[in-house]
Amino acid sequence: MAEIRVVHYLNQFFGQIGGEEKADITPFSQEGPVGPGTALQKELASDIKIVGTVICGDTYFNENIEAAADKITSLVAGFKPDLLIAGPAFNAGRYGMACGAVCKAVQEKLNIPVVTGMYEENPGADMYKKDVYIVKTGNSAAQMRKAIPALAKLAMRLVRGEALGSSAEEGYLARGVRKNVFHKQRGSARAVEMLLQKIKGETFATEYPMPVFDRVSPRPAIKDLSKAKLALVTSGGIVPKGNPDHIESSSASKFGRYDITGVNDLTKETYETAHGGYDPIYANEDADRVLPVDVLRQLEKEKAIGSLHNFYYATVGNGTSIANAKKYAHAIGEELKKEKVAGIILTST
Repeated sequence: MAEIRVVHYLNQFFGQIGGEEKADITPFSQEGPVGPGTALQKELASDIKIVGTVICGDTYFNENIEAAADKITSLVAGFKPDLLIAGPAFNAGRYGMACGAVCKAVQEKLNIPVVTGMYEENPGADMYKKDVYIVKTGNSAAQMRKAIPALAKLAMRLVRGEALGSSAEEGYLARGVRKNVFHKQRGSARAVEMLLQKIKGETFATEYPMPVFDRVSPRPAIKDLSKAKLALVTSGGIVPKGNPDHIESSSASKFGRYDITGVNDLTKETYETAHGGYDPIYANEDADRVLPVDVLRQLEKEKAIGSLHNFYYATVGNGTSIANAKKYAHAIGEELKKEKVAGIILTST
């Protein structure tokens, strides 16, 4: 039986190059499995070999998506593979975006099967689940022992050309593809059965899951703005010059808190944007366009508002997971509540 050749894609951390300080490394390849690839190889059949590993820094990839994807595809092609496996990325947003983009590029240009693994709230999963197969994983690398066998199982089925069942049966994220199948029980009977289970409070699985949207109840209106303390919060990435907290340009892993006591204008010499999802030229020329400190200082002077809070909060919304966005919002809200801030002006891009 001919050997099935596999290439594995990893970021700088799992590629054992380094942490965030190495996130800007350019793509390169090496022979055989690396890091989690060693465990992955043990789960693959004896005729399936990881012949090479391609590694790229998360920051470099997300700041140079097209060029990085092209270079990685070229490196993958050099191994003459039958299959590409990327990750798993769990809930690492930049890594997930890279895994998804690499899989899509390789699938389109090399015409070979691809598979990756991610947590369902990874922004890469939301963006690429309709294009490639993504094995559902836990939200951190602590789940690696469960993720690797699941990834290997689906990879083997894909490379052997086996017919796949539903996402629930195979363990991949639903791709929105609907297929006609013959069922022993007609639809009306199944629907009534599920309805009865729901009424009884029993567990049931719908055949057509609907999207779930959060409902946010609006807060009561501020009675007197002329006495209210307001705060500025932005997902537009406005930071002091030099980005002291190193907030990522995509899939931000943190937010920053910055003192604007006595600041009336955000100049290009002192502020900039860290955001990688829009043209930064106009924001870098005048950061007030995204974070209107100048306007609020004027309103403060006119006594149209009570005061502007001495600190503003910033992160980058580009590719940031819903879970992280909620976490940041809660933490920021708790701090502003302690400072007795009456209202928040939230700006994006």
